[in-house]
Amino acid sequence: MLIEVLYVAGCPNHDRFLDHLRRLLDADGVSEPVLLRRIDDDLTAQTTRFLGSPTLRINGRDVDPTAERATSYGLQCRLYQTAGALQGSPADHDILTALRAAATEAGPAE
Repeated sequence: MLIEVLYVAGCPNHDRFLDHLRRLLDADGVSEPVLLRRIDDDLTAQTTRFLGSPTLRINGRDVDPTAERATSYGLQCRLYQTAGALQGSPADHDILTALRAAATEAGPAE
């Protein structure tokens, strides 16, 4: 399973989210490393379909279920609609749902 966090330098939510994500992964028994990818320019933001910082992708898919329809790519902070409010990171439910879907797609461990 590929777990990737895309971010921009200076994002106030990136470090806090990364710490929270690692705790969430530990609690869920996920041992795969988290790969960090800093997005430094608009061209990279466009070609990677970067919706803002932080973005969490599991096996190349954004954990935010609304991300497929979004096209506001660029060097920016990202806000997520969660439980009727905006916050600077994806909802735990969306993260766990994406993790479990990726584990199911991978099939049983051998």
